[in-house]
Amino acid sequence: MDVAGKVIVVTGGANGIGRALCERFHAEGARKVVVADLEESNAQSVALTLGGDAFGVDVRDESALAAMVAKVEADHGGIDLFCSNAGIIALDGEPWWATSAANETWQAMWDIHVMSHVFAARACLPGMLARGKGYFLNTVSAAGLLNQIGDAAYSTTKHAAIGFAESLAITHADDGIGVSALCPQAVATRMIGDNGDGGTAGVDGVLTPEAVADEVIIGLAEERFLILPHEEVEAYRQNKARDYDRWLGGMRKLRRNMGVPTV
Repeated sequence: MDVAGKVIVVTGGANGIGRALCERFHAEGARKVVVADLEESNAQSVALTLGGDAFGVDVRDESALAAMVAKVEADHGGIDLFCSNAGIIALDGEPWWATSAANETWQAMWDIHVMSHVFAARACLPGMLARGKGYFLNTVSAAGLLNQIGDAAYSTTKHAAIGFAESLAITHADDGIGVSALCPQAVATRMIGDNGDGGTAGVDGVLTPEAVADEVIIGLAEERFLILPHEEVEAYRQNKARDYDRWLGGMRKLRRNMGVPTV
């Protein structure tokens, strides 16, 4: 997909990867970039620099997402690319069992990492199918292909996000709908907080959001399902598929070596 001349919506667009995507899409000649974020004032600030539109949206609210999609379609004649980029992270916590995180944490992860993607697709598909074209870029994580040590809720919901993206691609490719899943490891955003090395997710380095956006442009142009800014992830994914038990053993060793997770 060539983003030039396109109408593009980015959730979580006010900061981090989302902001870098908005800026890069604008630089590549997008016709309109729509910045959607829970932090509406920050979304407005980003949109102002791009000549874009801004929406304050909680992606867990299906009616709010649907209303935003309807407004963008009415104003700009359809959405060419919808980027579901909003995300959160939270550690398992004491006593560092896989079940340690509170139910509220699990539910928030599910709502933001999975259901918001479903809501976005549900709102966009009618218009895209009627036009016979459209594209979804879903920010997932390498954790959706591998795992995030110390964050079972994050890992589980990111795996589910990959599953939904696969379903979109399988079901709607013949309808002219493209799908890509963006799966970076550690990126220098607020999500890694004060832990600048990225913890276990940073074993292959911490990328800037701008570097991730560079890879997105390439991946969209090639219409690749998996966009992997950290190239090592492909080898890890293949190793996991080749020998699951050996891969699990390697992850246990990494957990022991890294100690209690900090990101």
